[in-house]
Amino acid sequence: MRLSDAMEKWLERRGVTVQEVADIVHELQRPYNDKLTTAECAESVRAVLGKREVQYVLYTGIALDELAERGLLPKPLQEMMEADESLYGVDETVALGIVHVYGMIGLTSFGYLDKVKPGVIGRLNGKGGKIHVFLDDLVAGLAAAASARIAHKDPRARNYQLPEQP
Repeated sequence: MRLSDAMEKWLERRGVTVQEVADIVHELQRPYNDKLTTAECAESVRAVLGKREVQYVLYTGIALDELAERGLLPKPLQEMMEADESLYGVDETVALGIVHVYGMIGLTSFGYLDKVKPGVIGRLNGKGGKIHVFLDDLVAGLAAAASARIAHKDPRARNYQLPEQP
């Protein structure tokens, strides 16, 4: 089994599918590419999941959410996670480890997704009996990175050349 397949299973175990993330990616990129399909977006999500540094970030965040659900974190961290403390910005900081894989365009998309919380991100952010302090931000980071990957590969993107040096 490829590591990206294992990561996909971890996400599914927490109630997130690649297709749900791909739908968000499609919404982000559709204004710039009206021929883009959700299948292409899902391929981009899987490509991002194939990066080891992304996997490490996801494993860490998901593990912390799961430990918090079991009440296994030390105080006061356990209470912060249970309350989804608004000033606890570590979850966003960790998610930036995914976002920065594809540069600044991913960062701006992440900020938008963190604010608007479309689709599965909003569902995870709600209080549904599970703790998803990290996962909602990780999914936003994954969608932002997959969207940025598509933007970087767009053949219509201009390639500026440096002038030759004398």
